[in-house]
Amino acid sequence: MGTRLSGKGAIVTGGAGGIGRAIVAAFVDEGASVLFVDVDQEAGAAYERELTAAGHTVRFLRADISEKSAAAEIVEAAVETCGRLDVLVNNAHASRQVPLMETTEEILALSMDTGFYATFHLMQAAHAQLKANSGAVINFASGSGLRGMPLQASYAAAKEAIRGLSRVAAHEWAADGIRVNIVSPLAATEGVQNWMDSFPEAAAKTLKNVPLGRFGDPRTDIAPVVVFLASDESQYITGQTVMADGGSIMLR
Repeated sequence: MGTRLSGKGAIVTGGAGGIGRAIVAAFVDEGASVLFVDVDQEAGAAYERELTAAGHTVRFLRADISEKSAAAEIVEAAVETCGRLDVLVNNAHASRQVPLMETTEEILALSMDTGFYATFHLMQAAHAQLKANSGAVINFASGSGLRGMPLQASYAAAKEAIRGLSRVAAHEWAADGIRVNIVSPLAATEGVQNWMDSFPEAAAKTLKNVPLGRFGDPRTDIAPVVVFLASDESQYITGQTVMADGGSIMLR
């Protein structure tokens, strides 16, 4: 148990699985109180029971972040659970992989509504609380957007839109004491593992381009980066895209 986030209240979207689940675990281990959001009722409720039994202050809220009205509900629940809100982690994002010429408005809407608009609405809804506590926002980018990966038109577009939004907020909200940063991860989540099993040649090609020679672990490689950006240790960092990807993309 650490104390790097002691006394802080946090929201984590997509917290019932994958990277989000790892972030929730890392946050509570560092002393934070957490309201985590997901659409998976069963997984979310089970994770809440597990963490509560371990003595952590945590609450699961089933919410559809693609609905604009969910943002205010999530922030209200976080303040009710944690007593305050210091950290917003916009991790959740759904999308479909299809060629550009097969990308429909419905496919674009899925990615934009769960990714860009969910991030945008939660940032707006959380602003007052974050300003009151000189808080931090951690959003998520992807190598899909930075590289322009095939079959990822809707996801890449939404992720790059999130990066642009984050940089604007980093400038505008600096006077409010709010830091806004972006993490771009490469991690062996369940979804990535399924992709690796289904497309071993593509996975091998991707792995070949990772200087550190492996896919990251959500809990030990990605979540600690988010903890750092949420903590006071990163008080002089804002507007940055942090590549937690084993060196596969080196920004200049």
